[in-house]
Amino acid sequence: MKIKTQETKLYKKPNTTIIKLFLNISILILSLAIIFLGYSLLSKIKAIYSQAETSDSLLQSEVIQVEVLNGCGVSGIADKFMDILREKKFDVVNLGNYRSFDIYKTIVIDRSGKIKNAEYLAEVIGIDKWNVIQQKNKNYFLDVSLIIGKDYNNFLK
Repeated sequence: MKIKTQETKLYKKPNTTIIKLFLNISILILSLAIIFLGYSLLSKIKAIYSQAETSDSLLQSEVIQVEVLNGCGVSGIADKFMDILREKKFDVVNLGNYRSFDIYKTIVIDRSGKIKNAEYLAEVIGIDKWNVIQQKNKNYFLDVSLIIGKDYNNFLK
């Protein structure tokens, strides 16, 4: 003969689907918070980096190293510009011919990433700021290239 005993439950077993749903929602919220914080951190780092790069390009160097290239084909014109630039306290480090003599407008090229150096050179010579371009090149160990065009008479004073 079997005696039936009644089991007494000391506690009620919680509903596992509700707990799983709560944990999944918590994981989702924490994941979104981590993504938001990561994005915020990356955007701050990018802003700081671009601000540092911009502030460097806004500064003008004390000594501006210049390359003077003859792009018009007139003999001795690069020497004349070299003399003018040295009188104005520029450091002319290279003198020569450009790859062609078909340059009509004199241009100033920023090589170091400090556009203010090129703009200052253009202002001193009298070149329009529209003729200042930026071509960063780590292989050049100078700040600015001046390519003399066929309009050179406008800048000789």
